[in-house]
Amino acid sequence: MDCVLTIIFIFFYLLLLDHSSSYPLCTNSRAPFSPKTPLTFCQYNGSVCCNSTEDQQLQNSFKAMNVSELGCASLIKSILCARCDQFSSELYRVESAPRAVPILCNSTISPNSTQSQNAANDFCSKVWDECQNASISGSPFSPQGRGGTLANSTSKLTDLCQSKSAFCNEFGGDSEDELVCFNGGPVSLNNSGTLSPPNGVCLEKIGSGAYINMVAHPDGSNRVIFSSQEGKIWLANVPEQDSGKTLVLDESNPFLDLTDEVHSDIELGMMGIAFHPNFQRNGRFFASFNCDKVKWPECSGRCSCNTDVGCDPSKLEPDNGALPCQYHSVIAEFTANGTTSEPSTVTSVKPQEVRRIFTMGLPFTSHHGGQILFGPEDGYLYFMMGDGGGIGDPYNFSQNKKSLLGKIMRLDVDNIPSTDTGMSCAKQVSDLGLWGNYSVPVDNPFAEDKELQPEIWALGFRNPWRCSFDAKRPSYFLCADVGQDEYEEVDIVTKGGN
Repeated sequence: MDCVLTIIFIFFYLLLLDHSSSYPLCTNSRAPFSPKTPLTFCQYNGSVCCNSTEDQQLQNSFKAMNVSELGCASLIKSILCARCDQFSSELYRVESAPRAVPILCNSTISPNSTQSQNAANDFCSKVWDECQNASISGSPFSPQGRGGTLANSTSKLTDLCQSKSAFCNEFGGDSEDELVCFNGGPVSLNNSGTLSPPNGVCLEKIGSGAYINMVAHPDGSNRVIFSSQEGKIWLANVPEQDSGKTLVLDESNPFLDLTDEVHSDIELGMMGIAFHPNFQRNGRFFASFNCDKVKWPECSGRCSCNTDVGCDPSKLEPDNGALPCQYHSVIAEFTANGTTSEPSTVTSVKPQEVRRIFTMGLPFTSHHGGQILFGPEDGYLYFMMGDGGGIGDPYNFSQNKKSLLGKIMRLDVDNIPSTDTGMSCAKQVSDLGLWGNYSVPVDNPFAEDKELQPEIWALGFRNPWRCSFDAKRPSYFLCADVGQDEYEEVDIVTKGGN
């Protein structure tokens, strides 16, 4: 496949990532951006997390506070403006409880910290010294403000905390390990260190097949799932480190064989496997693959080249001998329950679909991603889809908000259309405009951007071939995307990101 380079690149990229490093991310889990209009109140340059409207709102909030002391007012302004910092997600610890103020630096930095040494000025103590007796209307440090909303009453820090140490225990924090803190200005990270190459990486060849998926078994053991491009899935045991043993794959005894359904070619085949987060109780798992409707009648779905996206499939030329939308991308659900109540003990599964989750016809024979992942925090199914192929994305599918090509989708496979209303499942799916049996999470970006198809989580991709959620920080969602001729890239994927 033309994305082997990308796979190697992301493999080493992820090995080199230092978990103590912070990455730019806003409090809404979106990427920082360059504002069309420069910020006038919050003096942040470059990539920021506030637009001009939000900058004005912060200015209005500051004026309403009517801070009585000039020195304190300057500090309160900087604290409010921390929302605009490109590292605001880390400053506000968005993965924990909502905060009205960032973590204030209150101690020297550890030698291993990524944050610049200028954060070691005990900013938290400075805030206390300047503001302890200043009147602040709707103080962000009030009990209501700590929950993310500002109080209406006027108060002083001495009304809220008994001492400087109590104040800094509540609002301060160190800049060490993976954390950053606010010292009164934009976060500055050390860039002087040089990354060392990985040491002791071992690679092992497994047979002669094209094994393009490896997924850890959800039971936490050393078992893994392998799949071949042709459509077979196997269970295997990874030997303990330093045991001297090799990984053995019994090709004659697959866990699941879908070769009758899967169409395998250069960029077609079994694309992804994902276990449901509750697999050990419900036995549900999912496979993503390509099929040929000429050879398999059940390979039938709506063509991604359609009138909604300004595309006429009758005007597309055959690609590598295939007619437009002859090949489809499919997500199918299977079960390992069978006759046992302990899915983790199952070693083989019948190739019978429980449910067809998603089916979409492909305009060309390349660039259709196919990986599936469950979000570690939200439990939703993420589906990576390329732009459909063709040099330079000739139909601009990737940027078309009505097209699912060139997108990452986010689907709810736990709440699916049912027959409870007396309406057939197929009719409900059709009426909702869905591509299969799933529902759409209510917090998908379409709630904010009405032009987006509801399934879309992020857009603008060429072919997001392999993605991963950071093990220590699940809010960091990394994808390797295929380039054209010159560049490949690794993206941090964010909600509504492009």
